This record gives sequence, C-alpha cells and structure tokens, in this order.
Amino acid sequence: MGHAGMAAAAVRYLRSAGSAGSPETTHPVEPLPRPDLRAVADDERAPIDPTEFRRVLGNFATGVTVITAPAPPADPETTGATPATPSGFACQSFAALSLDPPLITFMVARTSTTWPRIARAGVFCVNVLGAHQGDLCRGFAVSGADKFAGVAHEPSPVSGSPRLAGATAWIDCTVHAVHPGGDHLIVVGRVNALGTPDTDTEAEAEAVAGAGTGTGTGTEPLLFHRGHFGGFTPFTG
Repeated sequence: MGHAGMAAAAVRYLRSAGSAGSPETTHPVEPLPRPDLRAVADDERAPIDPTEFRRVLGNFATGVTVITAPAPPADPETTGATPATPSGFACQSFAALSLDPPLITFMVARTSTTWPRIARAGVFCVNVLGAHQGDLCRGFAVSGADKFAGVAHEPSPVSGSPRLAGATAWIDCTVHAVHPGGDHLIVVGRVNALGTPDTDTEAEAEAVAGAGTGTGTGTEPLLFHRGHFGGFTPFTG
C-alpha cells in the first residue's frame, strides 16, 4: 500500500469513528501497513572520513579488557608437536548488555586472527584491566607473538579460559550469539560466573595481589582516551 492507500485507510477510519453506533457503519477499518525496512544504499552513505571518525569517537573514554579463551584440546595424532596456547586480544569495545538473562557484548574486527580461535572454543573470559596493566594491554594488542609468555593466569571456574592475575574484574562466558556490524562482529556472551579480587576467596585475592604484573592494587581501572592510556581520579568533596 502506497501513500494514497494509507491516506484512504485513514479517511475510512475517521468516517467509521464519526458514525460509531450508527447502523449504517458497515466498512471495516484496514490496518496500516508496516514500514519497509531496508539497508542504506552505497550512494546514500554520508561522506565520513575514517580518520575523522576515529578522531571524534576517540573522545569517548572507555575501559580496557583482554578477552581470553582456553587452548584447544591436544590432538592425539600430533604427539610431540608444540602444545597449543590460549588465545587472547585487547578489547575496549565492551559493555554490559542484559541483566536477565545476564549478557555482555564486545566487538571484534572481522580481520582479527584471534577471534576464529575464540569462536571455535565457544567460551571466553573478559578480564577488566587495572590502571597498572598498560604494558600487559599492549602485549595483547600485537599479532603473531606469544601473548601469554610471562603472564600469570589461572583457569576461570566454568570455561577454563585464562583469568589474568591483577585484573580488576573477570567475567566467564559462553558465546551466546554473533551479529554482523559493518567491518566488525558483535559478540554476545552469556555470563556463567564473575567476580573481583575483593569478592574472590582470600587465597585467590592474595595470588592476584602478588602476581608481579604491576605495582598497583588492581582496584583502579585502566582507561583509554584519545589514543592514550590513563587512570581514574574520583571527584572529592
């Protein structure tokens, strides 16, 4: 139904409403159609320069996380081969999504070489980094290196994904859904367990504090703003 059809349906509705209770009202009211939904065509896109896009959006300060997944199980046919290692990458595009059910989300570039390994695992752990973990974040932002070399970690309680020592919080998840988002993927995770050093057991908290990954207490978050790492200072007074 076009605009003319929609107008005619509206006129019929008004006529029927004006003659409510009249025995002469015999014309049913046609429901208005749903609007057509479509993707934006190439020639309709705003001419946004990618560099300017990154510059402007960089003014939004974010926290920083490392998304980790366990190493794949050993293949009995490859005896003697180099053991598989866990997977992980630095990610600032992370947010809580739903309370019931408990869901979180993060975004990852389609070109990521780490994401396919996490997707195959089907599980992951979000490690929220502390202000003292800038160097750790840089290590997980590179490609091709052994990102876990010298990094203290232990298995998360449900998925077994690496839980990094010194992180201010951890969220153990199962991959719930994956949606396309331009040149990125929008990953939704179902939360199975989570915690912080102050809510973990005393032994776990002591292990985190003495892991040697930094000099901070692990309670203040690592922030990223306009291309630089920083900390957080609360208002006083």
